[in-house]
Amino acid sequence: MSTQIRMPKFGETMEEGTIVAWKKQVGESVTDGEVIAEVDTDKSTLEIESPVTGKLLQILVNVNQTVPVNTPIAVIG
Repeated sequence: MSTQIRMPKFGETMEEGTIVAWKKQVGESVTDGEVIAEVDTDKSTLEIESPVTGKLLQILVNVNQTVPVNTPIAVIG
């Protein structure tokens, strides 16, 4: 079973975020709570943590790409 990771909404006014770095690469194992990416918002740079343990199967959003909140950005399985 796989889990889609979506661009989180870090604040009430956040509408989009920009991936500034992926901390894991496709094929690498991740654990629940481990940082997998950094996101730049209109106010600060924040970390996205994995909500599950598994393997990073896909990265759907490239570094420096900006996407709306709730957009799928990765898949962990």
